[in-house]
Amino acid sequence: MRSKSRFMRSLTSDIELYTARIDRAPIVVFIGAELVGSGLIEDITETSVAVKGERYLREVCTFKYAG
Repeated sequence: MRSKSRFMRSLTSDIELYTARIDRAPIVVFIGAELVGSGLIEDITETSVAVKGERYLREVCTFKYAG
C-alpha cells in the first residue's frame, strides 16, 4: 500500500521519469501554468520527454503525475 498519493507530484529527476515510464503512470506536462500535454511517457532523453508522439523540452516543462 502506498502511504502518499502521487497525484500532481512533480517528476524532477531521471529516476522519477523512468519510474513513471516503467509503471505506465499517466502524466501531465505544463509550461508555466499552462497544460500542454498528457499521457504515458514513450521516450526519455537528456533534453526531452516524449508523450503521445510529442517531444517536450525538459528545461522548459514541468512533468507531474496525473493520477
